[in-house]
Amino acid sequence: MDRKKVRLGIQAAAALIQNANFKGFITGQIYEGATKQVCVPGLNCYSCPGAVGACPIGSLQSFLSGMKFRFPYYVLGFLIFFGAVLGRAVCGFLCPFGLLQDLIYRIPFIKKNSFRIDRYLRYLKYAVLAALVIILPMTFELTPFFCKYVCPDGTVAGIMLAIADERVRSALGPLFSWKLCLLLIFLVTGLIIYRPFCKYICPLGAIYGFFNRVSVYRMTLDTSKCISCKACAGVCRMNVDPSVKPNSMECIRCGECVSQCPSGALHMGFGTGAARKESGAK
Repeated sequence: MDRKKVRLGIQAAAALIQNANFKGFITGQIYEGATKQVCVPGLNCYSCPGAVGACPIGSLQSFLSGMKFRFPYYVLGFLIFFGAVLGRAVCGFLCPFGLLQDLIYRIPFIKKNSFRIDRYLRYLKYAVLAALVIILPMTFELTPFFCKYVCPDGTVAGIMLAIADERVRSALGPLFSWKLCLLLIFLVTGLIIYRPFCKYICPLGAIYGFFNRVSVYRMTLDTSKCISCKACAGVCRMNVDPSVKPNSMECIRCGECVSQCPSGALHMGFGTGAARKESGAK
């Protein structure tokens, strides 16, 4: 079984299901049905003309930045559930913007995923989560800072709406231009670096990453079989060494390291750790 093809198929199906309001892409009308009250697991803008659910990051900010503070019980419960079950497998399989980045990276171009400040840039997404998703929305009413000023998926949604509706095109201003520049930066950088937005900026990935070590769907390392060849680390585009940290917060569970392991020491799945020894450090 080709893991890459299976994952791509799941990603495409997830993107279609989360954006099943196909007529919205033609009419430019945002779907407002009952399912819009339910979050989807990946980063998928509420304002996308095809979206049939709500983005958990947008929903979280909506609770925190309302006229009256409301504790986000539902959104946090949703994130904890998907985090506990899948961890960052959500990023690898269910996120539409993750799929877009994967497709961009497939375009032939110079590739460079390892560079000096990469490990430091990884911490930026936690700062984005704390500042733009939690602190600032709680401080300023009705201002979802991440969605308004940064989110590239929202920019993609804005482009789709502008294509379908002339009124939207005429209303675009400097803020949209700023976000369009950010989107272009992410996409152009994505030709060279694998999933730069996921690695360095995405607050949703930061949240799910906290659950990687405890999620039901996980990676396990059989230390009795590992030959320390580092083939797994060599193929990982998220710059993780599974032979040292099989459940790193950066791992998106793509499974390519499992396919490359010559000794069958790595395993990915639900509850795979029951009969095998998982090691955080060899």
